[in-house]
Amino acid sequence: MESFRQRNARARWTRVIGYLGLAACGALTPLQSAAADTPAHPRLILQITVDALRGDLLDRYAHVLGEGGFRMLVDEGVVFTNAHYAHANTETIVGHASLATGTVPAVHGMVGNVWFDRQAGRLLYNIEDAKYRLLSADADVDQSTEIDPTQKAAKSDGRSPENILSSTFSDELAVRFYGRSKIFGVSVKDRGAVSMAGHAGKAFWFSKKTGDFVTSNYYYDQYPAWVSEWNAKKAVAAYADTAWTLSKPAGDYMFGDADDQDYETDVAGFGVTFPHAYGPADDKYFTTKLTLSPAGDELTLDFALALLDAEQLGMDDVPDYLAVSFSSTDYVGHAFGASSLETEDNLLRLDRVLARLFAAVDKKIGLANTLIVLSADHGQPEVPGHLHKLGLGIGSAAYFDADNLIGPAMDATLKDRFGIGNALIQNYFHPYIYLNEALIALDGLDAEEVSGAIIEVLERQPGVAYAFSSAALMKNRLAPAPTATARMVVNNFNSRRSGDIYVVFAPNIYINDFDGLRVSSAHGSPWRYDTFVPVIFAGHDIQAARIHREVTPYDVAPTLAAYVGAKPPSGAVGAVLDEVLKD
Repeated sequence: MESFRQRNARARWTRVIGYLGLAACGALTPLQSAAADTPAHPRLILQITVDALRGDLLDRYAHVLGEGGFRMLVDEGVVFTNAHYAHANTETIVGHASLATGTVPAVHGMVGNVWFDRQAGRLLYNIEDAKYRLLSADADVDQSTEIDPTQKAAKSDGRSPENILSSTFSDELAVRFYGRSKIFGVSVKDRGAVSMAGHAGKAFWFSKKTGDFVTSNYYYDQYPAWVSEWNAKKAVAAYADTAWTLSKPAGDYMFGDADDQDYETDVAGFGVTFPHAYGPADDKYFTTKLTLSPAGDELTLDFALALLDAEQLGMDDVPDYLAVSFSSTDYVGHAFGASSLETEDNLLRLDRVLARLFAAVDKKIGLANTLIVLSADHGQPEVPGHLHKLGLGIGSAAYFDADNLIGPAMDATLKDRFGIGNALIQNYFHPYIYLNEALIALDGLDAEEVSGAIIEVLERQPGVAYAFSSAALMKNRLAPAPTATARMVVNNFNSRRSGDIYVVFAPNIYINDFDGLRVSSAHGSPWRYDTFVPVIFAGHDIQAARIHREVTPYDVAPTLAAYVGAKPPSGAVGAVLDEVLKD
């Protein structure tokens, strides 16, 4: 397979020769004519999001990476080595929506995976939409086997992008080319697919309950034949009674002698050491185990390749768009941590998945006709136990007990100040505390004063760095916290969805209890390990470069828009990355 560099150099020189021939003699040879007819736009824009791929991990685990995958992007693309999000709640939907829209959650509205809907009086899952049901009956997320219990907030299996308040790059691509661009998003996670496909595209995601890729009637009245055929083959069955085993001898890995760590999580009997057995297909946790391993990414790839072929992407001069979000890195990080043998082997396996994807795109469309962009929705922290093992973070890296945040001390303080205790707090779902507005109004209390009293108690607790009142943020009263941290909380604030108080834990301290499920690691902070992600552009006419100035992932969508001559998404705050467009 020719490299990006070889293709791009050949294409550039062919065009130069064509132009020189035209200028010299006023006529084109057949080869020159073909070069002159090369579309100015890529035929396919392939946007890859690797969930929880912290910005240093590709360099750290480069020794296990092969050819044709990550290495090809890093060696031959424009690599931005210092990309950070500027919002505080670094969760999956927040990052995906930020990549898609080029703006912060204050604008696109995805302030968290879950928020409290005051009008409905309940927690709301981010892309939940009862107006649009799943096309597959009884295929909603089986919450009893879900490693991501945030989805338990959803009261409906319906899904749509309507809660995203800004246009996405994919929406602007549809406008630019008069609806002729084919636009798709694929992921194990529904929110990873729906956000990137935007309002104009079509999204497919994995149902752990059925082992199929599904969608809602926001996108289709019935499944395309190729989707039904893919689901009918039951690809998950190939993993039954097999196991996730190491791809190389243990000695080839950085963590080859550190497989068994007491801080790793055994989810549903998947184990904490290799091999990790998937078990029989009829086990209730079978598909959950698949997503906790490279199998989740392999299934995503298989479906994406079927889509690429069936929908004939990249077959004309109108740019098509395929967003693929790979989720296994996130799930593996939650269970085992960023510094683990499992994460190391998972990235090796994902590298092979990407190599297969790029080879298929090259064969069908040509990598020189494809613009690739890779990034992540957020980073991830180190597990406190791992830091302690290295002699780091002792006393300052720990898990926070969520039950202590709003406990007896809070109740006593509120009763002493206002005659009412913790009933003044209606809901806490990290990072937001929501006040009981009805009770505060009934007793004639001042909401800002109540918030202040709660914050005083919060900031006395070990492990809490800051707490911000939304009322204070709206009045631009950010002190005494550092301006940078406060600004990130402001960027996360949407008056219709955010809570009344934003809680920031200290570095390397986080809640590791997801609705009763213990995990090793949890992201979601404003600290640099959670904001740090790769941003890489490659393919088409991109020339290799390594850029160390600080950029943001919000820059991706405006840059893609500029690349194809579209207007930026409606709420975009990111800048166009000149290094990508310099030709």
